[in-house]
Amino acid sequence: MAALNPLLATTIGAPGHEREMPDLSPAGPAAIADLNRRTLAQLDAAPLEQEADRIAREVMVERLRIAVEQYDAREYLRRLGIIGSPLQEVRQVFDLMAKDTETDWSNVAARLALVPNALAGYRQSLSEGLRRKLSASRRQASRAAEQARVWAGLAEADGQPSFFGLLERDFRQAQPEHGWPASLVRDMDHGARAARDAYAEMRRYLVDEYLPATSEREAAGEDRYVMLARGFLGAGIDPRETYDWGWQELYRIEAEMRATERRIQPGASAAAVRQLLETDPARAVTGVERYRQWLQELHDEALEQLHGRHFEIPSSIRRIEVMIPPPGGALAPHYTRPSEDLTRPGRTWWPTGGNTRFPKWGQLTTVYHEGVPGHHLQVATARLYTDRLSRYQRLLTFVSGHGEGWALYAERLMAELGYLENPDYYLGMLSAQALRAVRVIIDIGLHLELRIPPGDQFHPGEVWNHDLALEFAVERSGRPRQFMESELVRYLGWPGQAISYKVGERCWLAAREAAKRASGRAFDLKKFHTEALALGPMGLDQLQREMSARPF
Repeated sequence: MAALNPLLATTIGAPGHEREMPDLSPAGPAAIADLNRRTLAQLDAAPLEQEADRIAREVMVERLRIAVEQYDAREYLRRLGIIGSPLQEVRQVFDLMAKDTETDWSNVAARLALVPNALAGYRQSLSEGLRRKLSASRRQASRAAEQARVWAGLAEADGQPSFFGLLERDFRQAQPEHGWPASLVRDMDHGARAARDAYAEMRRYLVDEYLPATSEREAAGEDRYVMLARGFLGAGIDPRETYDWGWQELYRIEAEMRATERRIQPGASAAAVRQLLETDPARAVTGVERYRQWLQELHDEALEQLHGRHFEIPSSIRRIEVMIPPPGGALAPHYTRPSEDLTRPGRTWWPTGGNTRFPKWGQLTTVYHEGVPGHHLQVATARLYTDRLSRYQRLLTFVSGHGEGWALYAERLMAELGYLENPDYYLGMLSAQALRAVRVIIDIGLHLELRIPPGDQFHPGEVWNHDLALEFAVERSGRPRQFMESELVRYLGWPGQAISYKVGERCWLAAREAAKRASGRAFDLKKFHTEALALGPMGLDQLQREMSARPF
């Protein structure tokens, strides 16, 4: 798989493919699908020597089957959006590459020179999708074209620097005392120019050829939505039951938010409390570098305070790097996993959206989500279980419902453990929960074109559309409009992913409650978490089966 997808190889830290790019033409996904089918056949015949083998096989079979199903549905021919598509993956791989030695920079230069070929193959797939009447929506294509415009340096007049220009700057600043060899300087110059030109051509293609052939329609439809959601969840869902549950969760969370707001500013309206939290100088960090440093301090504190008390965190993963990503991407914070050998640490990425002032109240819970006990603890811990998890489980398995569900559960857990006693931060956690409930409602509502319940005060009985969803998301999540605009485009271009947080958390909470009932007074929360993480990543259906069979 690493050979077929060198971008994935870099993501997981598998060496030997740093100077390669994947084939993004239709032939590339076909080769991966063939590998998946061959592997499934081999798995059927593989002997099970121990319990770990059974778990590993079930994980692989579930993941590979959904991958083949989505290939057969030709999803790869319309993979275009503002996140999670080859347009971003080709650029983001350079964020993860080592840049310390001459060899490292030579790898970067070699890969930069291959960006034109990679994107040319990608255009072949998108064009084949158009021929088959399978395309991303017009909105997705338009926003993707804008990303390509920024990364190509065509938006520098608007204050948006070229990513590849920034990469060249970093190369020059990193040069040793005697300078880089002239050949490497030439290679970097050629590669950066080639990559910029390739993204400029990608933007031209999207605007001139792809956009005119796309449709305004953005809804995935029920059948496609359920298939894609199964890929993100590792479980089948009843979308209408989940939609109704999302509303119930939102109402529950909103009631607790009102009570918490009264703790912050008794007698004030929700809007007045939010205004205080957003504008009070004592409740904010000013300056991008100071913001990064503050976030780093929070990560470090969480690692120190949780280790030995609520979790056992091995020393090899007690390091998280906070990063500020280059402009042009989506605005949500995210985590990138460590390399297999842990020489590249886990990193959290915090887009600024051009801001220089950052209110604190909503950030702490996100630190727990992205770092520990959230994504970093879960993903990096799995790296260490070489005796009970296969390499596929440790490196190639990430099920959004399992991973994002755990990270959202981790936010709630930190409140339960007493780390969010400050009502500002507790409201931040509740606001994050509300956002995830809003995601369930509008993701399913938009893609299945459902009606808003008649009992809600927000446009009762109307069918969801983009503008209603944006208005609702801003109103009920309390997030800035700029952020929610980016988020909504993400949901529309990634059907089923947005629900994985809350649906996954629902599964984790159900597993914990089942373990409590089964163990009674002997239930040990720390043991529950240790055993759960040691199982490694898997689909939610399998998680429920495995956890229900274990004593805690």
